[in-house]
Amino acid sequence: MSAAKRSGESYPPFAVTVDLAVFTIHEGTLAVLLVQRGDDPFAGHWALPGGFVGIAEDAASAAWRELAEETGLERFSGHLEQLATYSAPDRDPRMRVVSVAHVAFAPGLARSGPTAGSDAAAARWWPVEDLGLDADAPGEGSVDLAFDHADILRDALERVRSKIEYTTLAAQFADEPFTLADLRRVYAAVWGAAPDLGNFRRKVLSTPGFVVATEGRDEGDGRLGRPALLYRRGPATTLQPAMLRPDGPPAG
Repeated sequence: MSAAKRSGESYPPFAVTVDLAVFTIHEGTLAVLLVQRGDDPFAGHWALPGGFVGIAEDAASAAWRELAEETGLERFSGHLEQLATYSAPDRDPRMRVVSVAHVAFAPGLARSGPTAGSDAAAARWWPVEDLGLDADAPGEGSVDLAFDHADILRDALERVRSKIEYTTLAAQFADEPFTLADLRRVYAAVWGAAPDLGNFRRKVLSTPGFVVATEGRDEGDGRLGRPALLYRRGPATTLQPAMLRPDGPPAG
């Protein structure tokens, strides 16, 4: 190997970025946080929050920093994991850029609206069903995302949908105490279709530690018949076997 190659002088400019697909349930709908780019390339387009990794940063630190700078959203408790690495040579018109994407799914994030930082013109929570991600081709009203962020977002959405198949993460999004109907609505929001009622009840109640019954009932739901039992989250974290989502394409 030549001295030039060892020192990196013969290689073109190369950068590493982070992108975050941050999901929450807002007004009964699965929503994702997007920012409107203030600068070129793709000025005015909506995109996932993210940016370049600093020379003294690791990817996780850069992800949290960019999230705070672009949206005002600080660190939160909830599920966060690395999604995948995106490295198509032409994904960024500026130079060769590789993105380490992360996905987050946490309750209550939309209770205070995001604030666009210095690197973004605007920031908002978008209902996933409005983005046209489930369609084979974007339709009228779908959002033209910057870079390859539509691909990243599709992968992130699939990760979140599959995550609640084999974990009890969905219960984190139901305000305690909750009914089984409340919990089922969480699954419906994420999957785009409600699970079969009978199978859902059997799965939830037969999984040790998924939910814990309280002594209360939902007296204020206004429905006829005996009020529904109220539950709290249990200590279980996984579902074995998994609770599979309904057949067919999700709504939206």
